[in-house]
Amino acid sequence: MSGRILVVEDDERIRSSMRLALEGEGYEVKDAGSGEEGLSLFTEAPTDVALIDLMLPGMDGFECCRALRRQSAVPIIIVTARADTHDVVAGLEAGADDYVTKPFVAKELAARIRALLRRARPPEEDPGALTFGNLVLLPEQGVLRQLDGEEVHCTRTEFRLLCELAASPNKVLSREQLLDRVWGYDYFGDGRLVDVHIRRLRTKVEADPAAPQYILTVRGMGYKLVP
Repeated sequence: MSGRILVVEDDERIRSSMRLALEGEGYEVKDAGSGEEGLSLFTEAPTDVALIDLMLPGMDGFECCRALRRQSAVPIIIVTARADTHDVVAGLEAGADDYVTKPFVAKELAARIRALLRRARPPEEDPGALTFGNLVLLPEQGVLRQLDGEEVHCTRTEFRLLCELAASPNKVLSREQLLDRVWGYDYFGDGRLVDVHIRRLRTKVEADPAAPQYILTVRGMGYKLVP
């Protein structure tokens, strides 16, 4: 599977090794040493997946991620050296779809990119149009919109997550099931990916995200969509 990758990493040695490894997997790679340069490259030629280091000089990775998300739904993987801190959650809240930790194995990084690229395609199974509240989900069209016709912006990962929940209305799906179906892996998955994306979805589909009516948490089990 080929694709265009943007790498934003200030360490030249790491940046070069990432570029070589990804080019070896068949990807076309552009790289930048700063967030500002990365955004400029993306504006000139949008890519399929962006890899952003969190600890960048000047504009840090969090702000770079937010800035990129404001202009595009491109899948974003954040790169961090500290997986056991708030950095991962903060990066996901900034709009990232996934994360990898340093030092990482090139094959694992390539696997995560492949999963993101697969996820960019429309869902294989179309549960059909679903209406809940003042929203209409159209999986086959890749659209979530209000009844008045205004489209609700979602990232590709948020949309796939909503489609999976909508495909089994009123059924509880565990974090492990959602990781496998949406992110495409479970053996090195992290439940925080699901939790953060659920919170992000609620800000878009719930009148009061703190008291959700549609995307509900079932304590100790997972999440379900109640149309």
